Amino acid sequence: MIPHQFCYLMVVLGFLWLFCMLHVAWPSPGGVTPQRPGAPEPITPRRTRSKAPPPFVSLPHKPPCALCAHEASHPTPPPPMRPDPMPPTHRRPREVDTSRHFCPHATCDYRGWVGLGNLRANGHPSGGPWRQSHCTACDGYFPEHHGTIFHGKRVAVELIVRVLACLAEGLGIRATARVFEVDPNTVLQWLVEAAEQRKA
Repeated sequence: MIPHQFCYLMVVLGFLWLFCMLHVAWPSPGGVTPQRPGAPEPITPRRTRSKAPPPFVSLPHKPPCALCAHEASHPTPPPPMRPDPMPPTHRRPREVDTSRHFCPHATCDYRGWVGLGNLRANGHPSGGPWRQSHCTACDGYFPEHHGTIFHGKRVAVELIVRVLACLAEGLGIRATARVFEVDPNTVLQWLVEAAEQRKA
């Protein structure tokens, strides 16, 4: 009787011989086999696609939105030239510093420019808390709080400042309105105006 170990050994050797023969007889993908005159043409393998990303061609010439198209067709104009400072006068020196204010009138050449000596303080009209400024370039008048969140409000400046300080510290709108006895919609309006002023 043949032992089982000898049978297993013969089966393993048979499999090894079969694998070796298949490895030798199987054509390798890189090697070129010589063609016989009557043999059919070998099948060419498929080309594998490259996994590399395609090269960047260029930016699209068509603007992606209407705003970009408007900016492309209408270039921004160059900034206005800074006008010359006003020459000093022989009057009494000014006591009120107006170097941090500017003329807001659209027709004035000095509009938006600070510290050029074109503004003068002109007193408090009607006894109000805000001074009136006079532009000597365009001969226009405007209050010194023009363009701020205090312009056009009859409430005390300290109240608005304290309300905004409480909101900045994290107190809610309704709680701030209860503390200062102000309508919550008014507090919200002041907060929105202060945010727009800060953004501007």
